[in-house]
Amino acid sequence: MKMAVLVKQVPATENIKIDPVTGVMQRDNLQSELNPLDTYAVEQAVRMKKNFQQSTVTAVSMGIPAAQSILRQAIAMGCDEGVLLSDRAFAGSDTWATAHVLSKGLQKLGDFDIIFAGERATDGETGQVGPCVAVQLNIPVLTFVSEVKIEEDGKILATRSVEGGYELVRVSSPVLISVVKEINEPWIPDYNGMMKSRSASIKIMTAQDIGVDKADCGLEGSPTRVSKVFYPKLTRNGEVFSDSDPEKAAQKIVDFLKEKNIL
Repeated sequence: MKMAVLVKQVPATENIKIDPVTGVMQRDNLQSELNPLDTYAVEQAVRMKKNFQQSTVTAVSMGIPAAQSILRQAIAMGCDEGVLLSDRAFAGSDTWATAHVLSKGLQKLGDFDIIFAGERATDGETGQVGPCVAVQLNIPVLTFVSEVKIEEDGKILATRSVEGGYELVRVSSPVLISVVKEINEPWIPDYNGMMKSRSASIKIMTAQDIGVDKADCGLEGSPTRVSKVFYPKLTRNGEVFSDSDPEKAAQKIVDFLKEKNIL
């Protein structure tokens, strides 16, 4: 079984700033990490690899050269190799353009039985890239998956978390599966995994390598635009109720709440 897992490098902070002109996230001088929700996708792929002989897992990411670090982390967790799609032409890609680059990269790497992805990235919170990749590869997609099993006939049985309960879906490969964190508990890489990741050679592929037209990626190839960026202002207009008599002070609060139709 040949599997791929999509991973992303995200800022290791909630203090994210957006360029007001381009609408692109400012990543300079930000400490980065492997998207926490992607670790569950990596863990699931690695667990399935252990259950099937001659299985491989390839971690794939699109990003700047520094994103090699998260691919090494994925290798430390048990992936066999890491591939980074990196080109200045990719900068500023929205979710659709990002999915276009990833789908072209996956096609160049060969046919995969299962492609895993995290539920969403913590920097964008859209959850769109995984399903968009599936659309561009013309394969089925299963989202919000909390359990995956391979049946004797080779079919994939997945449990999806849906509103009000769960849904069982049976599908044939190839398929893209985005997982929720309830699916497993990622293991911390051991010494052997860390040593393997340090010596691993990360394959870097450019737009030319994967056959992506520069007009179909980056800002130029993104069908969506950030038209305006603003930061909400937090204001607190409070009123203090005080009285030497606690009961009278409490009554003032009650009267105020009644006046506002809260009580």
